[in-house]
Amino acid sequence: MKTIKGPAIFFAQFVDEKEPFNSLDGMCKWAADLGYKGVQIPTNVDFMIDLDLAAESQDYCDELTGKVNSYGLEITELSTHIQGQLVAVHPAHDIMFDVFAPDAIKGNYQARTEWATDQVKKAAIASRRLGLKAHATFSGSLLWPMVHPWPQQPKGLIDQGFEELAKRWKPILDVFADNGVACCYEVHPVEDIHDGVTFERFLEATGNHEAVNILYDPSHFVLQQLDYIEYIDHYHEFIKAFHVKDSEFNPTGKKGTFGGYADWRDRAGRYRSPGDGQVDFKRIFTKLTEYGYDGWAVLEWECCVKSPEQGAREGAPFITDHIIEATEKAFDDFAGGDADGSLNRKILGLDQ
Repeated sequence: MKTIKGPAIFFAQFVDEKEPFNSLDGMCKWAADLGYKGVQIPTNVDFMIDLDLAAESQDYCDELTGKVNSYGLEITELSTHIQGQLVAVHPAHDIMFDVFAPDAIKGNYQARTEWATDQVKKAAIASRRLGLKAHATFSGSLLWPMVHPWPQQPKGLIDQGFEELAKRWKPILDVFADNGVACCYEVHPVEDIHDGVTFERFLEATGNHEAVNILYDPSHFVLQQLDYIEYIDHYHEFIKAFHVKDSEFNPTGKKGTFGGYADWRDRAGRYRSPGDGQVDFKRIFTKLTEYGYDGWAVLEWECCVKSPEQGAREGAPFITDHIIEATEKAFDDFAGGDADGSLNRKILGLDQ
């Protein structure tokens, strides 16, 4: 067993035009003052990191690490959630996801895909230069409009979709493997990797690529009524990153998992600040500790009720209180004795 590191915080949801949320220095000081020890950095925010430069320059990465360390913090992972999403986009979502692309390539599917692929590859190299072992991203999605089998789907459609997804990701995964960094896909709605079965299909399609891993976030499993504790039993060897995010599912006679096209506040399944939802984090931290997860516990704050400032204030002590110091001895060692083969034989009645 190993002790989980934390608390840490994902900066993406807190970026704003107002201070202290408009600079890396400001956000690091803010996080440190709240008691966080680590920060997960979104690579699509220019003032956080120059990803192109980070992939090229060890000096730049050393300076970035030094800046974060100067506030008593560590970089936990880089994130390419936005760029990973753009590696694979179904035409139904093309216009809506196009807002994430640089202006120069908006409306150009091929150029956007190439840009996103290059960005994630650079993040793999930058992660190695920063001394990181894991990276957070999305898989993107070619198949989400087919999540419900109506209209009837042509035979082989889903297999072909995963084959294409793997084809796009394999060159990226090779770069992660070459740099000794785990590519951790957040198992998430709208992504082709959104549960255990789809993770396995993608893993198989990549030829069981060594870089394929999981960012575990239980909030998404509550929304689809998946057993998020048993999920750890199945996939603990792949879990190399962890988001501490809560959620709740309260179905009625009018709405359930599909949500009725409602906004977040009115859906049966909705994200909540840690401790305000239904996720059993005591069991999660216990399971992950038992299985030897020694990565970071990172607050990803999303809530349709509580303010982000309050969520961040409460997040650090929430994670700290759930981290288990892994024991190095059995609780009943005081009642034990030295190994004695002859005594054991007597106890078993073998020498009578």
